[in-house]
Amino acid sequence: MPPRGDSSDSDNLDDWFPRDTTTGDLVPRVPGRRLGVIVGGSLSKGLDVKLDPQTLIEDLAVGRYVVVRGYYKRFFCMITDILLETTNPAIRSDPPDLSDPFLAEIYTGTAAFGTIHVAPMLSIDVDEGEPKPVKTIPGHFMPVEIASAEDVNDVFGQEDRTHFNVGAPLELEETQINLDLRRLVERSVGVFGKSGTGKSFLTRILLAGIIQRDTAVNLIFDMHNDYGWEVVDERGPRVKGLKQLFGSQLAIFTLDEESSRRRNAKYDHVVTIGYGDIEPEDLAMLKTTMDLSDSMIDAAYELHKVWGREWIARLIDATGEELDMLKESLAANMASVMALKRRVTRFKRFDFLVPEALDDSAQKILEYIDRRKSVVLEFGRYGNALEAYILVANYLTRRIHARYVEMVERALGDESMEPPPLLITIEEAHKFLDPAIARQTIFGTIARELRKYNVTLLIVDQRPSGIDEEVMSQVGTRVTALLDNERDINAVLMGISGAGGLREVLSRLDTKQQAIIMGHAVPMPVVVRTRSYDTDFYKSLSIEPAEDGRQIAKRTDDRASRRIR
Repeated sequence: MPPRGDSSDSDNLDDWFPRDTTTGDLVPRVPGRRLGVIVGGSLSKGLDVKLDPQTLIEDLAVGRYVVVRGYYKRFFCMITDILLETTNPAIRSDPPDLSDPFLAEIYTGTAAFGTIHVAPMLSIDVDEGEPKPVKTIPGHFMPVEIASAEDVNDVFGQEDRTHFNVGAPLELEETQINLDLRRLVERSVGVFGKSGTGKSFLTRILLAGIIQRDTAVNLIFDMHNDYGWEVVDERGPRVKGLKQLFGSQLAIFTLDEESSRRRNAKYDHVVTIGYGDIEPEDLAMLKTTMDLSDSMIDAAYELHKVWGREWIARLIDATGEELDMLKESLAANMASVMALKRRVTRFKRFDFLVPEALDDSAQKILEYIDRRKSVVLEFGRYGNALEAYILVANYLTRRIHARYVEMVERALGDESMEPPPLLITIEEAHKFLDPAIARQTIFGTIARELRKYNVTLLIVDQRPSGIDEEVMSQVGTRVTALLDNERDINAVLMGISGAGGLREVLSRLDTKQQAIIMGHAVPMPVVVRTRSYDTDFYKSLSIEPAEDGRQIAKRTDDRASRRIR
């Protein structure tokens, strides 16, 4: 079969095998041109494609898109494997001498040839033009072409009010992949990848799109000051944080006022937490991090029952005599009480923990959220103390979620009273969603609720295998950079259709600026070269400098008058 668009009854060999008129070499295939034909396969295991002799196999890569032109459908497929085949097994043990150009022409593409394995993802009927799940496969010898920009646009659509450009597919820089942000925030989101693959930059791009499109309000627990104010790129240059991009649309809360001042980060509120506000449930989240035994947790509940809100402050300052007086009133072993005292005494290192909080930080965050203003909570120097991160994230999330549940239930029957959709971003997510504790934690509850109360999670982690399987099954969209641990790869692909073919694609991503997006927010899995977080990206958000030096996003609509549900 000649290339599409040529006369199928041509007797001219140059129409079938075009050559460069100056060198005589075969003309390499370009996007939109034929690669080969279908020679086998199945719907469940994918299709086998025999490459044409003139197709340069080195130009192909796993993760690249191809299109199979059937009689009535166009099948959108992804390359999942590349193979070298021979018609005669003897060639493997006695390869021919290809220094002779004539022999090379004879053997290449005939006795020795290349094949690719492609996984059908979507089909588009010739008449309807609407992408649909694949329920059949093309027949033998149907032509296979490299996907064109038009093919990609037919599947992923155009950028609009709810669709946001996150990058370009492999080898198709002239087009873009547009993520459906409304579907993205409908269910929890996961950003995964090994250390150093740019998870924070990828997360910042997603958050910028969500804020700019006003799809949801964000609460970001910023462990290493990667999202709020100015950020240092690993390559050296500084890039703008979300506060610099969106100004008054976002507030920075800080646990470390000194760090914020040192970095010249403009913050809106200093968070303090009173010892009396910490409950045994908050301490239970630290069981693994602080090496707390079950008996210590039981002792915490008993002390809370005996001493009330002052239980931590009194335990830290308790003398031996005071503890001796507790022996008769406590069922807990005194050795466990003493061990618990040594553990909680570590809290004295955290200046944000005070005898009495200056105000209710959870309520303050809710006031911003109700005005549709996103909040970044910077941890400053406490970001390196995992127990501080877990304590504060759990403490605030439990209280905010409880009030969200109350507001949603109070708004039943009156949608205008519903609070705005809330997306909570946490890092080191496996510490909150470990199988041993996920069923009891507030984050496990939120992940399983499927936005029942307008709250979802954006979990950022380098160890997805450490996250409870039930929670992972509820993660609607998974944005995954390079992973090289087999258990982590299995965890990310759990529940994904066609996971076998995607495994090879996932393990061969570049270490920087490449990710595979799967799930609820995209019509099919897609490998993207993510956008650069630079000046061009800032301009694409329709941002201009304000007189006071902050960056304020333009708005063409009255944000206060609408609610996104």
